[in-house]
Amino acid sequence: MPKSKVRKKAVYTAPADRRTPVKVKAAGPSHPVYIAVMLGMMLLGLAWLVVNYIAGDKVPVMMDLGSWNFGIGFALMIIGLLMTMRWR
Repeated sequence: MPKSKVRKKAVYTAPADRRTPVKVKAAGPSHPVYIAVMLGMMLLGLAWLVVNYIAGDKVPVMMDLGSWNFGIGFALMIIGLLMTMRWR
């Protein structure tokens, strides 16, 4: 069986005139207020759910909201969780 010829391909390099260097701005740490708001949202959502379970039938605002209390509590916690993605 004859041996096949091996072709060498040149390694592709982008043309120098099309590449423009981009400087990336170094991001510093998050502001302490951002961290406090992030943790506060998560804790407020947790507290909302705990109060709903323990005394939801005694708090007039929570009685009016009904099942929306779960949505409010989980939404607050999810907002805090989404804020952790931008935390540096």
